Amino acid sequence: MTDRRTYAFEGDRPTVDDTARVSREATLVGDVEIDADASVWPGVVLRGDIGPVRVGRETHVGDNATIHASRLEAEVMVGHGAVLNETTVEERALIGFNATVNTDVVIGGGSIVAAGTVVPDEYAIPPESFVRGVPAEITPLEETGIDSAAIFESFSSGEYTNLAQRHEELFE
Repeated sequence: MTDRRTYAFEGDRPTVDDTARVSREATLVGDVEIDADASVWPGVVLRGDIGPVRVGRETHVGDNATIHASRLEAEVMVGHGAVLNETTVEERALIGFNATVNTDVVIGGGSIVAAGTVVPDEYAIPPESFVRGVPAEITPLEETGIDSAAIFESFSSGEYTNLAQRHEELFE
């Protein structure tokens, strides 16, 4: 990873595990930590100024996502263009394309936030939930008929780890 788009802020400098892939077209500012086998794709902004940004093991942040002062646990998938502000996303959750997750939200593990969803401030999404709409409506996954295992398999973090490795030119 080049330091071309990596910036210190008030003494905090981003750190990236040696096995993580971070696009040279991503921007990392301040207190940002990226764990093993994670990937951060082109156009992503991770800004750890008012609070830290943590990107967990095998977590993947899609193109043009913006994440500010948030924690993403292991095996989280963040879709293209998503915006997360002061958010915690627990293990194996999926945040859809262009979803907006506002301040002080916790997304429970194994949950799916649908594309285009807007989650208002201070929501606590239970684990294994399906979240959709503007504003967000929450439904237990088991009541939706959605095969979450198939969805997580199709977006598996292992597949994205492999894809990031195949896109080596993006991550030099």
